[in-house]
Amino acid sequence: MSDITLISPKESTRCQDKYRALPHVLLVLDQIPEFLGGGERIALRIAELLPKYGYRASFLTFSATQNSEAVRQSNFPLYLLPVKRTYDIAALGAGLSISLFIYRQQIQLVQTFFESSDLWAGFVTKTMSSAKLIWSRRDMGILRARKHRFAYRIMAGFPDAVFAVSEGVRQHCIDVDRIDPDRAYTIYNAIDFSEWARSYKSFSPHMGTTVVSVGNIRRVKGYDILVKAAVMIVQQFPRLSFNIVGHVLEPDYFAELQDLIRHYNLTDHFHFAGGVDDLKQLLYSADIFVLPSRSEGFSNAIIEAMAASLPVVATSVGGNAESVIGGVSGYLVPSDDPEALASAILALLSNPEKAKAMGLAGHEYALEHFTIDAMMTRIVGTYNKLLTI
Repeated sequence: MSDITLISPKESTRCQDKYRALPHVLLVLDQIPEFLGGGERIALRIAELLPKYGYRASFLTFSATQNSEAVRQSNFPLYLLPVKRTYDIAALGAGLSISLFIYRQQIQLVQTFFESSDLWAGFVTKTMSSAKLIWSRRDMGILRARKHRFAYRIMAGFPDAVFAVSEGVRQHCIDVDRIDPDRAYTIYNAIDFSEWARSYKSFSPHMGTTVVSVGNIRRVKGYDILVKAAVMIVQQFPRLSFNIVGHVLEPDYFAELQDLIRHYNLTDHFHFAGGVDDLKQLLYSADIFVLPSRSEGFSNAIIEAMAASLPVVATSVGGNAESVIGGVSGYLVPSDDPEALASAILALLSNPEKAKAMGLAGHEYALEHFTIDAMMTRIVGTYNKLLTI
């Protein structure tokens, strides 16, 4: 059998000793990469918060970047089970290791994130243990291979519950993956609003304005559409700057973006900030937030922009329409439509007072709907329900 090893500081296990009597949840994630995406961040955040809501948490991953900050700073036990393939003899041994771990650790609930965790670890959980299984669905399946699409349908009856990050994702699970609607729950991502202050910013677009977008550099994020929209926008507002925040995950696509920016003579208008340590401050220093994605499950970045009182322009894909109230906290536009994106941004630039009002409305809406307590209460409420079945 493959070995499961503790990779978080030993203090993380001692920290959990005082919660020994609480029901035990195992969160399973495919990998902890060097650059965390929204899904990885929220999974780690849930593990960190669970003891405050009556559950003990452990975390298992199949791959972890050496010296990852997420690993070093975790206050919960984080284990590594190296798995390269889920369909060979080594995977059988790894599966036995998981089942034995679940038994020895008295784990009652297993919550999985992403394909390998959902499908392979989910299969192990349901066939080799008595723990309840929860799938966490973060997107509309845009990055799935054909084998994943087939497997999700075949295993539709395996999970005891499916946590969808938006109503759009929940409906996708029901319609495409054939999940029982009674087992599918919409649980929105959340942020800690104690860290965000309501901002009363105003801006003067003719004196220089910053449009910010947050998301790792991938084609699905639609930054090429933003570049094409910028061609139309800077004709009216030549002092406008576009700040894109995120790690380069697709170098070929990043090179295309750079070529496109040079082609349209926009080099002075676009800045790629990479990963930043203080996203909050960067958002506070911006004037408008834009998310031109081709697909989204539910965007953490939109919530953070709303927390910073920024008016939002986003594509009407996935769960975006569940966070942005069109005409109230920002504008929703079709994906892959540079003209529509440009028109919405120009509407904000042409009316700074309306943009300010939209930003404040977005802050209030996010404060009402996307709090940590709302998210965790919904999660543990479902946990409680599953443990009584």
